Amino acid sequence: FKALAWGENGMRNMTNNKRAINAPDDLKGLKIRTMENPVHVAAYKGLGIVTTPMAMQEVFTALQQGTVDGQENPLSVIMAAKLDQVQKHVSLTGHVYSPAIFLMNKAAFDKLSPADQKVFLEAAKVAVKANRARVDADDAMGVTYLRGKGMNVVETLDKTKFVAALAPVYADFEKQFGKANMDKIRNYK
Repeated sequence: FKALAWGENGMRNMTNNKRAINAPDDLKGLKIRTMENPVHVAAYKGLGIVTTPMAMQEVFTALQQGTVDGQENPLSVIMAAKLDQVQKHVSLTGHVYSPAIFLMNKAAFDKLSPADQKVFLEAAKVAVKANRARVDADDAMGVTYLRGKGMNVVETLDKTKFVAALAPVYADFEKQFGKANMDKIRNYK
């Protein structure tokens, strides 16, 4: 792959049909669709979530049919996928930053002339500005929009309780990745 630019989807938040999420205990036993990412799966299991990794294109139907109780995505994705049609609660957990990387096939990029390569790189910069503006706009109006669609929105959570609940998971990751690396992750702002 050739990385062209770094955009974003925003911070990921929890939605579900069972109950409002105010504290870690509220997550216990919920069947939540997760990305097919072993780090995410381990963290969510540490919170008592019954994880169900699946591709995004399957999520709406899985929520509709009750295969899963909920999912986690940025507000921009929740709105674009119309998940308000199949979810009752959204909690602004902001638990994972979700980047959007603009990629191109490296072999195809390398075959382009230097001038055409520059066009692709410049177009990606323009696209990132538009992407970030859209995510910012979605974040600014998302709560009002989702409430207007009938969703119960929990805006304020004590995130220190979630961090404390994940302490055993962090300890396991320290064994795998080293304490120094985990401290960098914990202290990143």
